[in-house]
Amino acid sequence: MQRKIISSITSLVALFLLISCGGSGQSEQSAVKAKPSVTVEEVSLVAVDQLSSFTATIEANTVNNITPAMGGRIRKIHVDVGSRVSKGQTLVTMDAANYSQQETQLATLRRDYERYSELYNVGGISKQQLDQLKTQLDIAQTALNTIEENTGLKSPISGIVTVRNYDSGDVAGGMPILTIENINPVKIVIHVSESYYSKLSQGMQAKVVVDALEGETFEGKVSLIHPTVNPGSRTFPVEIEVVNKDQLLRPGMFSRVTLNFGTNDRPLVADLAVLKQTGSNDRYVFLEKDGKAVYTKVTLGTRIDDKYEIVSGLEVGDRVIVQGNTGLIEGTEVQVTEKKL
Repeated sequence: MQRKIISSITSLVALFLLISCGGSGQSEQSAVKAKPSVTVEEVSLVAVDQLSSFTATIEANTVNNITPAMGGRIRKIHVDVGSRVSKGQTLVTMDAANYSQQETQLATLRRDYERYSELYNVGGISKQQLDQLKTQLDIAQTALNTIEENTGLKSPISGIVTVRNYDSGDVAGGMPILTIENINPVKIVIHVSESYYSKLSQGMQAKVVVDALEGETFEGKVSLIHPTVNPGSRTFPVEIEVVNKDQLLRPGMFSRVTLNFGTNDRPLVADLAVLKQTGSNDRYVFLEKDGKAVYTKVTLGTRIDDKYEIVSGLEVGDRVIVQGNTGLIEGTEVQVTEKKL
């Protein structure tokens, strides 16, 4: 009987030890499994193009308003809105009454001058009298040329008619009769931060994307850099010239201009690693240090494919958590399952 009791006690002790050992192993395994599995990427520097984008409206390269130097009745307008015109082409014919009067006066002065010249040759008048008449003749000729220019109004540029304010028979008033715009090339005026002033140069290449043309890209170049900075906005105007041979680009279209200001060595991290701070515009990542997640605020630059340029916040050699970062908080113990170099 005593042997049976000792045997039973021994069996119970063995069973208790077995259960204790088994429970301890499961607890340790549960603790290991509780650590989030993460993938990290070691930070290195990459040469990144410093691209900056600007939005602006396309403008005509040159705009001319066709207006007579003196008012008068419009006899004929030879073009309409949308007409393509050439330099020197007659666009408007004004009333010719003034021209006829001036032409008659000039013819009279010319005959008088010829007669006075004959008298001067035989000593009938002085040189001073002849010179005075010659001056009157020159003034009359200049006046006739001016009236002629304002009788047949010609285009000073090649372009397209974009505005017509009168019809034939109207009396020209304060508005221009026509507006002509040269749209090959076109220009785009962007406003650039003063920090880029020293990095800009005339002839620098630019890429222009136009939404109205389904995002088609055009090549442009910097044609003019304004010499002064706006003290309020701390920006300065820069003109971009874009060849418009097929005239697809039209004044008023919305465009996006991208300039490349060179390259900088910057960290690039996967976009999945970058998180947004709730309730603000801040961006942050988690680093893995000594097996723990470390909250780190970063400043983003350009997005390149599926990566972000990091302007500040990371150093070479930092181990950024690129997968498994959802739900992490500062100091969370993590288990690195894979490492990307």
